[in-house]
Amino acid sequence: MTSSRPDPAPRLELLHISKRYPGVLANDDVSLLVRPGEIHAVLGENGAGKSTLMKIIYGAVQADQGEILWNGRQVQIGNPAAARQLGIGMVFQHFQLFETLSVVENIALALEGKFDLRALASRVREVSAKYGLPLEPERLVHSLSVGERQRVEIVRCLLQNPQLLILDEPTSVLTPQAVRSLFATLRQLASEGVSILYISHKLHEIQELCERATVMQGGRVTGEADPRQESTASLARMMIGRELPVCSATPYEGERIPVLELRGLSYANDDPFGASLHEIDLIVDRGEVVGIAGISGNGQAELLAALSGEVPSAASCVLIDGQAVGHLHAGERRDRGLAFVPEERLGRGAVPAMSLAQNFTLTAHRQRELRRHGLINLAGARQWAARCIERFDVRCAGPQAAARSLSGGNLQKFIVGREIMQAPKVMIVAQPTWGVDVGAAAFLRQTLLDLARSGVAVLVISEELEELFEICDRIAVLAAGRLSLPVPKEDTDAEKIGLLMAGTQQQAA
Repeated sequence: MTSSRPDPAPRLELLHISKRYPGVLANDDVSLLVRPGEIHAVLGENGAGKSTLMKIIYGAVQADQGEILWNGRQVQIGNPAAARQLGIGMVFQHFQLFETLSVVENIALALEGKFDLRALASRVREVSAKYGLPLEPERLVHSLSVGERQRVEIVRCLLQNPQLLILDEPTSVLTPQAVRSLFATLRQLASEGVSILYISHKLHEIQELCERATVMQGGRVTGEADPRQESTASLARMMIGRELPVCSATPYEGERIPVLELRGLSYANDDPFGASLHEIDLIVDRGEVVGIAGISGNGQAELLAALSGEVPSAASCVLIDGQAVGHLHAGERRDRGLAFVPEERLGRGAVPAMSLAQNFTLTAHRQRELRRHGLINLAGARQWAARCIERFDVRCAGPQAAARSLSGGNLQKFIVGREIMQAPKVMIVAQPTWGVDVGAAAFLRQTLLDLARSGVAVLVISEELEELFEICDRIAVLAAGRLSLPVPKEDTDAEKIGLLMAGTQQQAA
């Protein structure tokens, strides 16, 4: 005869939470329960209300209605400091860091009581090494890549010994081996009674890690599921209300002609914490997608700057259509047919406060229809932006909508669409689906595949191995500023690529 233990009392309980912004009901009568030691997923598309709900739990946003119960007691969480005092820690998808301070100083700001920066730096090194998230405590945050900043957020949270840990897209920058290590850590924390709220668009991670999932659409809870009993397809249907699109890559029928060439590209970085580039050789042909994998901080930012023209190089090191362009600045390279999508959507890809029409002109102002008598033609910009919105299914209030009002997925579709509409010869895209929901990610990946098969050379730099294997013809790895030999994706797998990313396996060019 077996006896089942009663479920433990809830660690966190949300009752009828609602939050309204002008024109948007972000959370609509949401109830959620998380038990001690439970790893609980929250699923939904961009704009489903997940982030708002997490910010309410963490005290960064105040609910208009509803109750929060913490260990059975009603609480008012007025700010993040109050949340941390209760034992709630959160790793944000959009980083909460002061760029002019060092890593250890940013971490110190989140800790209570007195602290010794030297001792804290030692703890940071210890914890970051333990969880496979290497950090240099003295390094200034403004010099860190996106992936390295995410490591700071995760380590800062773990140092607070939370009772409830909220993780928003925590594995975006990790190798498969490091993901397994993180999952082992999360399971250990759960076994010790720590509750974990886990947000990810990687459905296979949800299936592997989480015991329960709450699904949100349009600000409301629309269902619950045990991810271990569901398929990826059924979870996707619950999230987006339809079948998940599958990328289709037809063979390129045209002639394979080199469009982008790198010949011995090197760059000596003056930043002691940055990466230098060493003799990088690469060819991207017309009609193909080449992917570059790697852990943030291994030279991705430096390579992107050298490719885009932000950092000049020897003329013969970068070629477009056989013409040397290494000495040309970014605008001149665009004139030669290069399009570029940076990894940071807000701030580099688009100006947050500017309208979509204004943002369209940032890279497309050379187009004849966008100029009139030497000035920007704003009417033409609105027309081009409207066409981009329609063609690339950008969900927004129109060309006059501010860039910051769009969800991450919709803004990324607009930026990618803006570049494609300029008819490039070569398209360079960094982190194309960073923090983007499964529906928008599938759309963007298919868009890049279609662009390549139309005869454009496409180079994708991404830390999402699943993405690279889905859309790329060949994959290379950037580690410590050195690029491995690109290999057809059929001749490798995620495990081999992950070992190259971690630097534990050498590949001769």
